Amino acid sequence: MNVASQSTVFGRRKEPHTVIIARGNEVRHFTIRPWVAAFCGSALAAMAIGYLLATSYLVLRDDLIGATTARQARMQQAYEDRISALRAQVDRITSRQLLDQQLMETKVGELLERQTQLSLRHGRLGPLLERGESEVGTPPAAGTAASAKPEKRADVADAQPRSYSVASVAGDTRPFSLWSTRSDPLPSDTAADRADKLFVSIRESLKAIESQQLTRITTLADNAYRNADAISQALEAAGLPVDSDFGMSDTGGPLIPLDSSMTFDSKVRELDEALDALDRLKTEARRLPLANPAPGRSVTSPFGVRTDPLLGTAALHSGMDFRAPTGMPAKVTAPGVVVKAGWNGGYGRMVEVDHGNGFATRYGHLSKINVTVGKRLNAGDVIGKTGSSGRSTGPHLHYEIRHNGEAIDPLRFLRVGKKVAQYL
Repeated sequence: MNVASQSTVFGRRKEPHTVIIARGNEVRHFTIRPWVAAFCGSALAAMAIGYLLATSYLVLRDDLIGATTARQARMQQAYEDRISALRAQVDRITSRQLLDQQLMETKVGELLERQTQLSLRHGRLGPLLERGESEVGTPPAAGTAASAKPEKRADVADAQPRSYSVASVAGDTRPFSLWSTRSDPLPSDTAADRADKLFVSIRESLKAIESQQLTRITTLADNAYRNADAISQALEAAGLPVDSDFGMSDTGGPLIPLDSSMTFDSKVRELDEALDALDRLKTEARRLPLANPAPGRSVTSPFGVRTDPLLGTAALHSGMDFRAPTGMPAKVTAPGVVVKAGWNGGYGRMVEVDHGNGFATRYGHLSKINVTVGKRLNAGDVIGKTGSSGRSTGPHLHYEIRHNGEAIDPLRFLRVGKKVAQYL
């Protein structure tokens, strides 16, 4: 080998490798350069490493895929749990809002129903209360109750219908009209707090109005019964006829509690019955000659035994004499029908009025008669003018009361009339 074929590797000279292949008579040889050997070795090493990597991937692929799948599954589960939690929270909020809205609508419905009921009661009570106040008058008990609780009664008296909106509570913008006494704005709290305070205020206002109605009804009924009792007792004390069934009843039965509507109906029925009883007694009392035929005039001769002014002997005086100047109007003391009108012996010019139930009144010694027989009169109508006709010693009014033809002391009727005048 010559020197030219030699090469230097890293500063050292090396001989190239010669590969000799002999087969039979044939001999072949070739020279392998160092770089070729290095290249082939690198290629074999790369192939081996690639094979090892491919084998490792094939062996570990299932584990890697499983781990990745598991990680993705965990992430998906976490997302699903989060979504479920958010959905549950939304459902809870929605359910609570629905419950709040339903509760609010229920409360509003109850308040509207109570307001409607109170409005109907007010329409029903209007004529009855007007009748009661006209028959009974202003009840003193109501003034006492008002003085005991002036602020409460003032709030109730000033109650005005107002409109409220419930949009801030449950998203409902329907207005509703209710009785309320609140004039100051509600504090800016939460929607639920505002709604609760509003409902409480309105409910208290409705209760106050309802209580006022019941109190007024009860007071009028009590006063009606009290007035009827006073009239009845005054008539009975004077021995005058009166409805014997008033204030008496044979009742009984189990005790059954009442709700508010039944209580109201019971109170209204009680007031109606009391007013009917009072009206019946007033009607009976007005039919009786209880008024004074000559108010403000003195009595010159009472009913009973007296000395006759003409003969000076004892005699029965069947009426009362009232001092009156000639020409003074003589007025009838109760409604009735004229049964006599003209000259009647010692009575002179006399008018007799039939009042029914056997009662009649006579007005004697008149100077003039202004009525005729059959004329129907009302209490206070003028029947003539006073004078001194007939058996008389001077101008005066002779007044008699007769029951079934028998003379009765008019003083009894005048005393009863004075007692019951304030109730009639």
